[in-house]
Amino acid sequence: MKRNQIVFVDMDDVLCDFMGSYKAHVKRYPEMKYPQAQIDFFRNLEPLKGAVEAFRKLSELKDTEVYILSAPSEHNPLSYMEKRIWVENHLGFEAVKKLILSPNKALLKGDYLIDDYTEGKGQENFEGKLINFGSDEFPDWDSVLKYFSL
Repeated sequence: MKRNQIVFVDMDDVLCDFMGSYKAHVKRYPEMKYPQAQIDFFRNLEPLKGAVEAFRKLSELKDTEVYILSAPSEHNPLSYMEKRIWVENHLGFEAVKKLILSPNKALLKGDYLIDDYTEGKGQENFEGKLINFGSDEFPDWDSVLKYFSL
């Protein structure tokens, strides 16, 4: 029996605008060393353009299971809870059942990992194909959807 293909989608700077919020906090509070350690930082991140729609389209692919795979913040233990709340608020309760938080993304078995980093949280050892979101090849969600023929 053939298994479904598995696609993992990162959160920060793939589904939601981590860096935009980070830079805004640094500009407003330059003395703050870790803006992401603030309560509600992750919960209040804005979705990236086209991310919510793209996640839904990927989730509708036949013979495909789509999961959200995000590394928690070492600086904010509330990131576990806030990322979960973000997913429910923007992607719906069914997506919560597909949320995986892991500091090492190489521990997961899958066919694709859509991530803005190529190393640092296990991306370099992921056994499937790494789709480097924000790169020249995959600068935005339109290019990712095109790769998956959507």
